[in-house]
Amino acid sequence: MPASASTEALWRQLRARHPRFVYESFSLEPRDDGLRLRFHFRIEPDIEFAPEMIFERVDWERAKRISRNTLENLVFHLGLVEMLSYWKAASSPEIVVRAGKLDAEQTAWWLDLLRHGMGEYFYVNQIDCRATDFVKIRSLGKIGSLGFLGSLGEVETEGIAAKVSPRAGRDLVLTSGGKDSVVTLEILREALSATGREFDCLMLNPTEAALAVARQAGCASPLVIRRTIDERLLELNRRGYLNGHTPFSALLAMLGVTVAALGGYRNVIVANERSAEEAGVEYLGEPINHQYSKTYRYETKFREYCQRYLVPYEKQVLRFAQDDSEGIEYFSLMRPLYELQIARRFAGYPQYFSLFKSCNRGMATNSWCGRCPKCLFVWTALYPFVEREQALGIFGQDLFAGEGAAEVLGALLGLDEHKPFECVGTKEETLAAIHLCVEKYRKEGLELPPALGGIEESVLSKRTDLPEVARRVLGAWNEEHFVPEELIRRLRR
Repeated sequence: MPASASTEALWRQLRARHPRFVYESFSLEPRDDGLRLRFHFRIEPDIEFAPEMIFERVDWERAKRISRNTLENLVFHLGLVEMLSYWKAASSPEIVVRAGKLDAEQTAWWLDLLRHGMGEYFYVNQIDCRATDFVKIRSLGKIGSLGFLGSLGEVETEGIAAKVSPRAGRDLVLTSGGKDSVVTLEILREALSATGREFDCLMLNPTEAALAVARQAGCASPLVIRRTIDERLLELNRRGYLNGHTPFSALLAMLGVTVAALGGYRNVIVANERSAEEAGVEYLGEPINHQYSKTYRYETKFREYCQRYLVPYEKQVLRFAQDDSEGIEYFSLMRPLYELQIARRFAGYPQYFSLFKSCNRGMATNSWCGRCPKCLFVWTALYPFVEREQALGIFGQDLFAGEGAAEVLGALLGLDEHKPFECVGTKEETLAAIHLCVEKYRKEGLELPPALGGIEESVLSKRTDLPEVARRVLGAWNEEHFVPEELIRRLRR
């Protein structure tokens, strides 16, 4: 449900009170075995932010293979993604970038990310962003100015190499504690056994589940980044400034490329699946997708931007490197598959059942809350493919029997005003999964819990094609992907 008319009045007042958001600068502080980044943002007239990121482990000998300009350009771009989390507080009509240079095409790219990646934020706050001048980005930095805005201190990287030198046969995998990451890691483990293809895990503010999943997959020492939100932003939230969802996976993508450049990795691999393509609601004629930065559209646009503007910086922007480096590849291994297909594959890895977690509410306690849309969807998707006792062992209870389950299932099916703003499957695959759950309950001789029985009566009983829907979803293959051929063979098994 969108916010009330008072929220619309609020954002108009905030935009008038705070007409400009400024990305002032960034700084780099190399440490013996890590790197500290700080960004300076300002909401005019008088609100300052200085969020930080700490890369806990950097191999500086390998990092010397890239130039100072390349590293500073990557950090500058991290700040461009990070600034969206602070711009949203007042939705200022002008964004001024002083920290570096953006050309016209880059500016258009970032405006596109803002409009699509912040769609849920616009919907929740009833913000009408259709006007072409709703927000403008002005870049006041200069090419070549980056070296003066950041400092590498005692670590000298200039002149060692004018390109990124890929670490042959080694991948960097963005890892969480969920089933999609598990399946991705296990496929890469199979490739490692067969071809020697090695990988490392990268995590941002890792949960206990993410660390446990990585250890089980053979990655005992993941690369960890700690991101700190400026307390002043949290204070603005408490004071009633605007809040809402930002394109988090866009930040992960940029972090992945940055770490890959520092470490010499060839591929940055994520686990974004086909289900992320479905919007949750329409607002002012535009689809609103909670998972926009997980979509194929964004993956395509980011890959193009990466090759042109990010790595190698000298070759692609300053035009003086003379090499044929292909740069860093970014792709999602799970792109061809729906969530339901991934759940079926995950069911074959029982060693992870006690380790994985996908519940945002239970993140701090490493638990499943058992009531949220994420919990209900994962239960529904997994139940058809595991033994009942295994499912109960994972979640601690039958989630179909929980309080409020009927309403959540209805929302997942699209019967509510909007699909839950969570990383869940499509309405069709949820329908297929519920059908498979009902079939399994009956095979087990169990009475349907009220929530499941209600959905069967109100939705499933009116359909005669559900077996075909389930077969279609489970047999689907999305051709829109960038997965290398040698991994496709393993993904299709």
